[in-house]
Amino acid sequence: MGLQQQVMDQMKVAMKAKDKVALEALRAIKSALLLAQTEGGSGAEMDEDAGIQLVQKLVKQRRDSAAIFIEQNRNDLAEPELAQIAVLEQFLPEQLSEEAIAEVVTEVIAETGAAGMKDMGKVMGVVSKKLAGKADGKTISTIVKSKLA
Repeated sequence: MGLQQQVMDQMKVAMKAKDKVALEALRAIKSALLLAQTEGGSGAEMDEDAGIQLVQKLVKQRRDSAAIFIEQNRNDLAEPELAQIAVLEQFLPEQLSEEAIAEVVTEVIAETGAAGMKDMGKVMGVVSKKLAGKADGKTISTIVKSKLA
């Protein structure tokens, strides 16, 4: 079942349950999917990887917004963002632990022969492709920096 169908099914459940937060998050996914499909002009359904990237982008936007709201002591605005993140994450594959990410980063550093921070871009590119959808880019970046420093 495609991402769009999953979102539609979850929207029906959220509507019946009168879950406004879930409904708002699901509508955001649906809107982003429709925009991405019409952008290319083909109207064809997205492949799974593109859908995962799209949902990851939505999660990142909400995390950034929640961080700003918390920083400004606006927990009333941060809570709905964090609740939407929980809804959005059900459409993402299982996230890897930092230890598992560190293992992959160590392997890639050995494969590429990276020696220092100047090789960070090369390492990030390979690791990001290997862990697409399974790890947050910020976490990967932090681990790569610590390993190359």
